Amino acid sequence: MDIAFIITLFIIGFIGSFISGMIGIGGSVINYPMLLYIPPLVGVMSLTAHEVSGIGAIQVFFATLGGVWAYRKSGFLNKNLIIYMGSSILIGSVLGSYFSHLISEKGINFIYGILAIIAVILMFIPKKGQAHRDGKEVIFNKWLASSLAFIIGGVSGILGAGGAFILVPIMLSILNIPVRITVASSLAITLLSSIGATVGKVITGQVLFVPALVLIIASLIASHIGAIVGQKVETKFLQWILALLILVTTVKIWLDIL
Repeated sequence: MDIAFIITLFIIGFIGSFISGMIGIGGSVINYPMLLYIPPLVGVMSLTAHEVSGIGAIQVFFATLGGVWAYRKSGFLNKNLIIYMGSSILIGSVLGSYFSHLISEKGINFIYGILAIIAVILMFIPKKGQAHRDGKEVIFNKWLASSLAFIIGGVSGILGAGGAFILVPIMLSILNIPVRITVASSLAITLLSSIGATVGKVITGQVLFVPALVLIIASLIASHIGAIVGQKVETKFLQWILALLILVTTVKIWLDIL
């Protein structure tokens, strides 16, 4: 494992974690394709889909940890959302990540491609959105939220992702959660999901620890900066950045699959 590979991983991790902290996603929607395609593109060591999902699970944990820490005093972390969706997504991600070693590389990429398409569609559906008011309770369907979180946890556990790239648009479009609360709370929910994904990936031997360490260092630096920047950027702008990133990623993945 040479220095060029380590530098490449650090740059990928920094970019992905900065964007994830700013937008409120764990970073896998960005890091997964970058880790899969960029290293061989620049002539350094390549990673398999299982290895990418394994180190991605650990990276997402630290990326979301930094983001949650930055939002801890913002007032946008909703406890009810985190309790109901967080507990369900944790269980789902443990199960998904544990059984992911039985799925082929192409199968993992296929699952990623499907979720990315769903995320893009949801991001472009017009949203009513509750208007956020300080001190006002956020109302949502708790059983629906828990069920959706469990499903997201299962599939994202397979990818070693926290699931935020599909969780965020679902919270906005289906659960009708205000944008700022979605961005902050999704980081906490994704943090719990990444714990489950990491456990399953480590148990099944899908984690390369040196690349994971490089991504962790990049995440701890970049995600906190991104979260601070995200609190000062217009919410509409944040949504369009997320939609554009997912769209580009989706096109690349499906071109590769087909």
